[in-house]
Amino acid sequence: MRQSFLARSPSVLIFLALLALFTLAVTLASHAYGTAFLSTSFVKTLGKTLCLCLVALAMDLVWGYAGILSLGHMAFFALGGYMIGMWLMYARTEDIVVQALSNAPLPATPQEISDGVASQIFGVVGGAELPAVWAFAHSLPLQLALVVLVPGLLALVFGWLAFRSRVTGVYLSILTQAMTLALALHLFQNDAGLRGNNGLSGLQNIPGLVQVSQDRLSVWFFWASAGALALGYLLAAWIVSGKFGSVLRAIRDDEQRVRFLGYSVEGYKLFIFTLTAVIAAIAGALYYPQAGIINPAELAPIASIYLAVWVAIGGRGRLYGAVIGAAFVSLLSTWFTGGRAPDLSLGFATIQWVDWWQILLGLAFVLVTLFAPQGIGGLVDWAQGLRPPNRRGAPLGPDAGALQEREASE
Repeated sequence: MRQSFLARSPSVLIFLALLALFTLAVTLASHAYGTAFLSTSFVKTLGKTLCLCLVALAMDLVWGYAGILSLGHMAFFALGGYMIGMWLMYARTEDIVVQALSNAPLPATPQEISDGVASQIFGVVGGAELPAVWAFAHSLPLQLALVVLVPGLLALVFGWLAFRSRVTGVYLSILTQAMTLALALHLFQNDAGLRGNNGLSGLQNIPGLVQVSQDRLSVWFFWASAGALALGYLLAAWIVSGKFGSVLRAIRDDEQRVRFLGYSVEGYKLFIFTLTAVIAAIAGALYYPQAGIINPAELAPIASIYLAVWVAIGGRGRLYGAVIGAAFVSLLSTWFTGGRAPDLSLGFATIQWVDWWQILLGLAFVLVTLFAPQGIGGLVDWAQGLRPPNRRGAPLGPDAGALQEREASE
């Protein structure tokens, strides 16, 4: 009898149960719905962390399973934030303009309101008109559609050009990084239509919910982030558990052999690259209303490199590893860079973790790559009794961080 997807993947149920318990615990410890043990700012931090876990999940699909080391997925993440940020900023500014014009002797016309919104938003960069890219900023449904369409279309076009040319390995990584850098440099310009270096701000003020307190909004966004992560994990687990996932792993391990067997390697790679770009964009659309601001610095290539580090430390080729790595490094980074970690005195010098945290993170990445390619997720493997096969000196395979022995038996 053919087993159901969940029966074949008990780890998915375990993950969803742990996520549900975590969500309930945070809710009961929040200001809005519980004991106020957790501050509103920390609830927002946890909500943002769940969004980072979702984009790490996308990175693990494209890198850990398909073998495509993309150094540009945080660009899709930021684009999702820009798309929803445009509506948030437009609608909030429109409310302010309408209220200001309500005292005028004559009712304001739609054109006067539009001009007032444009002046408020773009006055800081010397503009007085809404750029063409803001054509749909007044409509929430259209901007939500753009959250998916803009990053998805960019990934589709870029992936089609790269994969049809059979660019692979480090050359593909460099291309994705170049795409990210070009996009960031473009958005830094004021004439890009997204306020240049100023970015979009005030995104934490949700139009129509002005009367709702931030402590309540923080929990609502935390719930939305947890729900998105749960659905993303289900989708990712379903993809990798079937034939499609087997082909992805085969492409990762030996692309030429898969091509010789008659599979459309480029089609598989293009689909997973585009899908993960959309997942990253959805994560960004949930992240930046909690962060409150977005600017082109969020698209810097270093952000995508950090994303790869999270997945490597958590354990690539394991969905739970990507989530663990993103949550662990993100929360630890918040602790170190937020000044909460005490300075370490060595007598002749004092280590201030705000300055040394990135060095520590880079060192951790090098050590994990050299000595523990399974990452933190390898501890789960150890607890389950999984051991690398003894090949008596024969190579394990092209990807030492993958569970190839276990994958072959599924």
